[in-house]
Amino acid sequence: MVQLTRRRTLALGVSAAVAGGARGAWAANAPGVTDTEILIGSTQPFSGPASSYSTIARTHEAYVRMLNEGGGINGRKLKLIQLDDAYSPPKTVEQTRRLVEQDNVAFIFAQLGTPTGMSTRKYLNSKKVPDIYVASGATPFFDHKDFPWVIGWQPSYQIEGRVYAKYLLATKPDAKIAILAQNDDSGRDAIKGMRDGLGDKADKMIISTTTYETTDATTDSQVLSAQGTGADTFFFWGIPKFSAMTIRKVYDSGWKPHFILGNPASSVATALIPAGVEKAVGLVTSAYMKDPNDPQWENDKGYLDWRAFLAKWYPDGDIKDVNTVYGYCQVQCLEQVLRAAGNDLSRENIMAKAWSLDFHPPMFQPGVDFSVKPGDISGIKKLRLVRFDGRTWVPFGEPVGA
Repeated sequence: MVQLTRRRTLALGVSAAVAGGARGAWAANAPGVTDTEILIGSTQPFSGPASSYSTIARTHEAYVRMLNEGGGINGRKLKLIQLDDAYSPPKTVEQTRRLVEQDNVAFIFAQLGTPTGMSTRKYLNSKKVPDIYVASGATPFFDHKDFPWVIGWQPSYQIEGRVYAKYLLATKPDAKIAILAQNDDSGRDAIKGMRDGLGDKADKMIISTTTYETTDATTDSQVLSAQGTGADTFFFWGIPKFSAMTIRKVYDSGWKPHFILGNPASSVATALIPAGVEKAVGLVTSAYMKDPNDPQWENDKGYLDWRAFLAKWYPDGDIKDVNTVYGYCQVQCLEQVLRAAGNDLSRENIMAKAWSLDFHPPMFQPGVDFSVKPGDISGIKKLRLVRFDGRTWVPFGEPVGA
């Protein structure tokens, strides 16, 4: 079990004597790097309202153990320090400063969350510390012009919102839409994407927009308010804890809208099962990764490799939870960045490689890649619409761009 306040450090293959001696030998142009080690920092929600995402960090940890067992990357082992921030921005600031100023990490990797990532964006950019592949699709993490030291990872929430708008215009052009979104930059991005995608029909089609806070006890009042507007289409955007309670309330209230669920809140294991899978039948979301619950992938090489990885390196990982797939794909992107950087592990070169990655993680949907360059608002530019059948998210149609 992970102790919620414990500092989590991974340094496999590096003896205490070597690690201790290395601390006094940081290269002048490459903080956090020695001839034998790359020191990486991360903040994660091991506690708090987004703790269901913590399996992502545990997947990172397991993958790093696997890499180190194989000799590391370019002759260096990876040392990963993961600190709990409880999905609380003030705590994220505190822990990030500790990683940078006390631990002297080479860079920050996969900091999870939009509000948490935004709380340290200016600090890390001003320090010129790479903030690589923030676990968020909010567009501020792709502002290369003003924040070149920060880059997000998952699909832009604005792109995702536009994809849903495109779908509604094609299938339900007279929809009356009620939106419930998390009150932060991720929710605002998703709403903007939906409005931009609907274009001049947005004001007519969107009849209600409400928000929730991650400190709220429930979303019951927001759901009942949306139902009372007469909406026949409901778009929820948020995190799994609130997704589960919202799905339950919509179903239990007898409301039967065409229900669109934002991708970050769509895990079968952490959102739909807690809600009751029977209450989620018919929901629509988007996907860029292969759903581990979908039997169509059972003979797919990428899927089989992922299952073998979990079995050996993370046997406690839930094979139904797409967040283990997320962590696996995300850390594979980091692996590509570090391999491409070679022996030039200056912060400048690491950041440059992160901004120029062109890679297809094996557990991504066919036709969907991670390809990014300065000026892009996302590395993942296509999504596939999927519908829940009571067991898995079933794809329909081909990958769609915005």
